[in-house]
Amino acid sequence: MDARPSDFPRRRRARSLAGQLFVVQVVIVAAVVAGGAVLAYLFTAGRAEDAALRQVTAVARSVADAPSVREAALTPAPSAVLQPYAERVRQDTGVDFVTVMAPDGIRWTHRDPEQIGKRFLGHTEQALAGQVFSETYTGTLGPSVRVVVPVQDGTRVVGLVSAGITVQSISAQLRGPLMALGAVAAAAVLLGGLATYLANARLRRHTHGMGAAELSHLYDYHQATLHSVREGLVLLDRHGRVVLCNDAARELLGLTGLLDGVAVRSLGLPPSLVRALTGSGSDPVRDEVHLTEERVVVVNTSAVGPGLGTVVTLRDHTELQSLSGELDSVRGFAEALGAQAHEAANRLHAVVSLIELGRHREAVEFATAELELAQQLTDRVVAAVGEPVLAALLLGKTAQAFERGVDLTLTEDSRIDDGVLPPGLTPRDLVTVLGNLVDNAVDAAIENAAARAPEVTVTARVDGPELLLRVADSGPGIDPAAAGEVFDRGWTTKASSGGRGLGLALVRQTARRNGGTVTVGGSPADGAVLTVRLPLQREVTA
Repeated sequence: MDARPSDFPRRRRARSLAGQLFVVQVVIVAAVVAGGAVLAYLFTAGRAEDAALRQVTAVARSVADAPSVREAALTPAPSAVLQPYAERVRQDTGVDFVTVMAPDGIRWTHRDPEQIGKRFLGHTEQALAGQVFSETYTGTLGPSVRVVVPVQDGTRVVGLVSAGITVQSISAQLRGPLMALGAVAAAAVLLGGLATYLANARLRRHTHGMGAAELSHLYDYHQATLHSVREGLVLLDRHGRVVLCNDAARELLGLTGLLDGVAVRSLGLPPSLVRALTGSGSDPVRDEVHLTEERVVVVNTSAVGPGLGTVVTLRDHTELQSLSGELDSVRGFAEALGAQAHEAANRLHAVVSLIELGRHREAVEFATAELELAQQLTDRVVAAVGEPVLAALLLGKTAQAFERGVDLTLTEDSRIDDGVLPPGLTPRDLVTVLGNLVDNAVDAAIENAAARAPEVTVTARVDGPELLLRVADSGPGIDPAAAGEVFDRGWTTKASSGGRGLGLALVRQTARRNGGTVTVGGSPADGAVLTVRLPLQREVTA
């Protein structure tokens, strides 16, 4: 089912999911780049200010430590010597000013000669105490980063030296790196936006331009469709884990609880069904019949892409299989009736011929003996088995076995009165159980006919709170080592069987569904004995 955006009703065209992601991603890229630019600016500005402070400190210390400066400070006219010296130092070192002053703050030198003789604008207290002091202060040249160093003659402060760089000069030094940083940030935003656009263009193609709400609606429709179909559907990933299991599949497989991500091998399914579900994608399963605890299912598998997973479809075949069994029984009845009609015709011809020959007494004796034999069989079965369907099945199977040369007998202790069977134990289940047991027993007896006379013995009676159905044959028996495999799907003793080995598997499934058990007995010397016990009253649990 293909869904397009136009298939979903909406009042207005919402922005597509790709468009929304594009806007969000561009905003995130821009915010990250802007944050990085701010941090880079703060780091660069801090480094520039620290470098300026180190530079002016070195200049001020070297001037204060110069012997010529100390000697000039002790003369009556220090400016004559110090002004030219300070200007040379300023020009050579690249600082904005080098001011030499008296301890009371009166300038001896200045970049602007008119400021010589005026008081220094700034703090000098720490320098007068013999310490190097730095600050950012607004002086005659504007805000500047400056340092004040004492000029000492021994322990006596005879002057002060201040060197500084204006904030404007520091900003000018940062202008180049900041422009480069801005260019890099702008390029990062453009490249990030372009990459985001290309990625979202691809996303837009995959989402068919649908918005988040439309994708949510599509997912809801998808889930509703998968869970509403009556055919079981199971999606498996490449590792054999459940991706999706719809309601029909849960019912068919008898699964409950959370299944997403659970391995198929951990679901407790029959081994043959697990092998079918987890088979290689190159060998898909086509209409294979498998049995679960209570159902017969038809399995089909199909690979999803190259090694992506498997799609499994399941169809309920339980009713059809039961009907097929009933149809086989009816067909057998019809064949038996046809054979009996043919035999009856032969016997009637014999009676007519005896009459034509004038042997009336022999004709009456022959006809009476045949009627008594048939009536004895009918009376024996009907008297022992009051359930009509079961009695009819035994009569039909007896006739079928006779036609195939097998002596099928009902044991003397067999007895099922009418009305004993509970409503939950349907005639269809009885036909499935007893019919398959008898069919397998007849086949086994015929297979071993060369070793012993083929015969099948059926026991059907009420044994306390249970219905006991036992079928013994004169066949080759069942190897005790294979007793655990008898009821597996596909198991058969027939050398060339066109069947699928479902008979005994259906018997076990039907018995379990009715709360009963199936056991295997006998030996290769005595033949096989299969016993089914079905409870006549099921326990009711709250």
